Amino acid sequence: MIPIAPHITAFLQKRLPVEQRASPHTCDAYAYAFQLLFEFMSRRFGVAPSDLALEQLDAPLVLDFLDHLQKQRGNTPRTRNARLAAIRSFMRFVEQRVPAVLDQVRRVRAIPAQKTNTNIVQHLTDEEQRALLDAPDPTTRLGIRDRAMLVLMAMHGLRVVECHRLSLEDVDLEAGEAGQIRVFGKGDKWRTVLLTEETREVLRMWLAARALMRSGCRAVFLTMHWTNACSDPGERISTRGIRRMVNHYLEVVGAKKPGVSCHALRHSYATLSLAAGASLLAISGSLGHSSVTTTQVYAKIVDKARNNPAKLLGGLL
Repeated sequence: MIPIAPHITAFLQKRLPVEQRASPHTCDAYAYAFQLLFEFMSRRFGVAPSDLALEQLDAPLVLDFLDHLQKQRGNTPRTRNARLAAIRSFMRFVEQRVPAVLDQVRRVRAIPAQKTNTNIVQHLTDEEQRALLDAPDPTTRLGIRDRAMLVLMAMHGLRVVECHRLSLEDVDLEAGEAGQIRVFGKGDKWRTVLLTEETREVLRMWLAARALMRSGCRAVFLTMHWTNACSDPGERISTRGIRRMVNHYLEVVGAKKPGVSCHALRHSYATLSLAAGASLLAISGSLGHSSVTTTQVYAKIVDKARNNPAKLLGGLL
């Protein structure tokens, strides 16, 4: 019997983060999937997870595990498919290391994903977006900071983590016609985002307010609390802090609806820009998509909206 422990260790510690350069979020999701799988296998075979064998991870067991996820844990088909994707990825890794289990790998990789309902991409209407951007109090440092983040997400498509990562060196308000920022995005790729006049002024206001904080941190967006006296510097705002901020203002303006989250601001940027006449290629570049095919989902939304604008885009078109 071939111990599974050294192979899963190599997969999670080297294959994913080093060779495939998977994001921390992906690594955590895969690790959790295998935590659930090995707990299931441990109960099935009556052994500790460290004593499990590779031969025990066959297609019938994987199918039983997926069935357990849905019936016992109440997971959706989408979550079930995500767990299966992690197992498939591991089996592709194993087939290069252990030729003796090739047929076993083939059978596991042949397990089909379940069909899922295609969710409508949730986004804000033009009126909701404007209300959201006007919600922060422009007379306070907190409001100036929050509006700057909301503008970058809703008008330029930045992800939450991209706002979190943004550093002072990435901002050039004098470049081009209205300034630009360098964004470190998904897949460890950099992209340049051109700013509008409105965005430049919003960022200029925040950077001026930020300078008064005398923080030694190089992050653009800082926390608004201090550990000791008010002269202590702020810290880089966390992704959790950004999400809480966005959800707060969504609730304030009444736009917090089922399916509408921080990522809806990114969807709103794409759909509203396409509806206003921007090219699909330009939107794809701004969003940092590796392929314009990924961006085409927004074009389908806009096409549908032309037939029923009141239902899909709140009368935008």
